[in-house]
Amino acid sequence: MADAPAVPDAPEGPDGPAVPEGPDGPDELGVYVHVPFCAARCDYCAFAVVTDRDHLMEAYAAACVTELERAIDSEDLPRATSVFFGGGTPSRLPPDLLAWILDAVPRVAGAEVTVECNPDDVTPELLTRYVEAGVTRISLGVQSMAGDVLVALGRAQRPGAARESAAMVAAAGFASWSVDLIAGAAGETDAIWEATLDAVLGLDAPPPHLSVYLLTVEPGTVLAREAARHPDDDVQADRYVRADERLARAGYRWEEISNWGLPGHRCRHNELYWRQGNYRGIGVAAHSHRDGRRWWNLRNPERYVEAIRAGRPVVVGEEVLDASRRRFERLALALRTRTGVEADAFGPEAALDRLDGLVEPVGDRLVLTMRGRLLANAVTAMLASEP
Repeated sequence: MADAPAVPDAPEGPDGPAVPEGPDGPDELGVYVHVPFCAARCDYCAFAVVTDRDHLMEAYAAACVTELERAIDSEDLPRATSVFFGGGTPSRLPPDLLAWILDAVPRVAGAEVTVECNPDDVTPELLTRYVEAGVTRISLGVQSMAGDVLVALGRAQRPGAARESAAMVAAAGFASWSVDLIAGAAGETDAIWEATLDAVLGLDAPPPHLSVYLLTVEPGTVLAREAARHPDDDVQADRYVRADERLARAGYRWEEISNWGLPGHRCRHNELYWRQGNYRGIGVAAHSHRDGRRWWNLRNPERYVEAIRAGRPVVVGEEVLDASRRRFERLALALRTRTGVEADAFGPEAALDRLDGLVEPVGDRLVLTMRGRLLANAVTAMLASEP
């Protein structure tokens, strides 16, 4: 994904996730590298991707390295605690080019490095090169184990690719890896959704982490133009509940609204977003955040490469958050996680009856119930904007 979540689990302690430390915690930095190249655009995709510019790959990688070097020189960046290659399809980039970019990122010892992969791209050779380059984590964009559902999503994915790529990732020795699924596509029945969950969890080596997203209709996409394929909210809610129940039985716990993991398999980069931490985006459409200032890059790959070569800025917009807005966003991000928010987050005299069934007390914090997770946007709107 090109953006950090607009309103993004928290680090685990020995007894489970610790309370988020917020932007004033340890000096952490995530680096996000956007790789825009794709073989084809999925029908639901509104990200900054291109399907006909593979000839730009080497020049684009060089531009990313240059942007990184300039940021290190001018912004006093600390060493990265996590790096995430997203897209687009990072696994479409030749691995030596990805390694070149990664080598330019100063990292702390033990930094988490994730690469999003299309199952069709995965080979033992690719994964070996990733390991040599310092990649520690793979995120497989499976989306569904049902061929008809993949067609309905506009995904060109070879039958069996998901199972084969998962086996290769496990065999390559990655300590942690993840699978992405999408619920709510046209033609997806309850039985098909259950079969997808069972197939993923029934792999010889099941993924230690899963992300389950509800299909969203984004303006300007192929999906947006075809109302007959739009998902039904009630059906999606039911799929979400089924996923949570099935994953819980398998030993996964929900960490953030769309994320579940086995103990010890959190995604540290995502947690940085959810704690309102600092991150530096590299590449087209990449977003950055540092201490309440956000900025973002232009979306066109040719213009990005051209601007970098000419020494021109690639930032096309920014905003500075005041204290009230930073507090609201901190709460909105924390509310999405299993750690929840402080008890007075909805106001010192919050009428908790309006939150009945939506949040529940856990220690001295309020955490979303299942109903609250399904209505998270509405609950977020109730957060107090002032202390």
